[in-house]
Order: sequence, then C-alpha cells, then structure tokens
Amino acid sequence: MKEVAKLLGFRESIKVVDATLRDGGLVNDFYFTDEFVKKLYETNIKAGVDYMELGYKASKELFDVDKFGKWKFCDDEAILDVIGDNSEKKIKLAAMADVGRCDYKNDIKNRTESPLDLIRVACYVHQIPAAIDMIEDAKNKGYEVSCNIMAISTAQDADVKAALDMIGQSPADCIYIVDSFGSLYPEQMARIVDVYMNTAEKYGKKLGIHAHDNQKLAFANTIEAVGDGVDWLDATYASMGRGAGNCSMENLLGFLRNPKYNLYPVIKFIEEEMVPLKESGLQWGYDIQYLMTGIFNQHPRTAIAFTKDKRKDYTEYYKELTAQE
Repeated sequence: MKEVAKLLGFRESIKVVDATLRDGGLVNDFYFTDEFVKKLYETNIKAGVDYMELGYKASKELFDVDKFGKWKFCDDEAILDVIGDNSEKKIKLAAMADVGRCDYKNDIKNRTESPLDLIRVACYVHQIPAAIDMIEDAKNKGYEVSCNIMAISTAQDADVKAALDMIGQSPADCIYIVDSFGSLYPEQMARIVDVYMNTAEKYGKKLGIHAHDNQKLAFANTIEAVGDGVDWLDATYASMGRGAGNCSMENLLGFLRNPKYNLYPVIKFIEEEMVPLKESGLQWGYDIQYLMTGIFNQHPRTAIAFTKDKRKDYTEYYKELTAQE
C-alpha cells in the first residue's frame, strides 16, 4: 500500500473528520432528527471518513436541555440509541468538550463504557492550563485526545508558541489549527503550520485543521495545510457550520487521492438530506456579512445576527464593523 500511495500521491496518515453535527448543530441548536444522524453515520462509513464528530459534551447545569437537541450533550445512551453499539468500528466517533462549558469529570465516562473514541478539547489561548487538565482526564480514561486552540488569528505569536509548548508536553495526540473567524489566507496558513509543526515534531504530535469559510478560503486553507504536512482534516457536508460554514466534505474528498475515500455517497447525502435542510429555512454559508467579519478578523456573531434579522444593508453593516476598529 505504501508503494501505491507513493505512486498515486496520497498520504496514508491523513484522517478526515466529519464535523457536520457539531459545527452544523450551531445552525439549528442541534435539533437533528435521529433519521438524519443515522443516515449521516452510514454515509460517512460508505465514504471512508475516519472520524464522525457527533456534537458537544456540554454541561446540563450551564445549558438548558429543553432549548437544545440531544447532540449538544452527546449522552452515550443517545448515541447508542441512534447508531447502535458501533461494535465493528467501521468509523471512530468523537465529541467536543469546551473548556468551562463541560462537566468532563462526570459526563465523560471511561472509554470502555462509551461509544466515543476521541475527545476534542476546545479552548482559547488563555485557557490552556484548564485545557491541559481536560486532556489529561480524557487520556487517563482511555480516549484519543485533540486540543483545538480557537481564534488563533487574534492571539499574539508569543502566546501561541507558549500554548503550543504546554500542549506539546501534555498527552494530547493531535493539535488543531482553528481559523475560527475565517480570516486567514493560505500564505498565512503556511507560516502558522510551520510554527505548529515545530512543536509537533518536537513532541511527536499530529496536526489538524478546522477552517471556516467567511472568505471562501476554508478549502484553500485546508489543502494548503495538507501540503504542509497537516494530517487531520475537518470538513462538513455542504459546508454546514456556524455562520459561513466550513471546508466542505465534497470539496475535500474530491481533492484527496486516497482510494479509501468515496465521493458518491457524499453527493447522494447532500441531494437527499442537505438540500432539503436548506430548503426548510436553515441558513448557513458564505455571504457578504461573513466576508466582512473575516476580513476584519472579528467573531461572526454580529454577522449571524445580521442574517437572522434578514438585513441587506451591507454598507451600513460595514460602517458598524469599522466603527469598532
């Protein structure tokens, strides 16, 4: 297989992570039907996707269970009810745990008691010490663990390097580059990967990328990262995700040359499930308001509000954003 990989130009070490339920859940408050989740699970298996992220491990003390769908909390029982016991392990299952928003010591059970395989710890640079505690807890429970440092486009270089060194010394398996605001360009991504790679090589870690599409660059930044040696690649079906969405699964699998990945099931799922989801009134994806928050390196919350209010006064919104500068 290694000789075939060399001839065809693909890396066997690459892992594709489907984040549709988790990032897409931010669009509809995680109210996906069981049928949708089951079909997505089966599609990921047919497509050869390596990991499926089911949602968050959010605290029920902090978040009202009556205001969110079950994938905000990813109870083990809810997972098993929908997809079965996953005993054949045709795909690995993941959930995200946000620093400060997760009762991880109680809600994340030992891996032997859970259908989950991977815990993705998400934090900001200033939360790294708390993230380390969560990483160690998950690793001690037997999980694969990633650390997703969010909004790195707003962090100081020295802070990022210090954070990377701390994570490097932790038992995390993978460190993620996260372009939360969709503000980065491929040439910036190349430089960032170089910084992260220094830590990855020093401590024996994998690198991952999670890109947002505010400037229509999520796919471009992802393939730039792949070319620079990043192995774990996040994508979502039809780019579904918060605001402008993410790198699309259909783009990514169309680009990867590894014959283990199959594009047809992805296209079929988009036709049968994602198109009707958009036609039902759910909104996500590139638009001018998201472009502007990306350009100005700002959180898209104001653009999301702009979209929700059905505003079309883009020039006025531009003035509002620049007034905050």
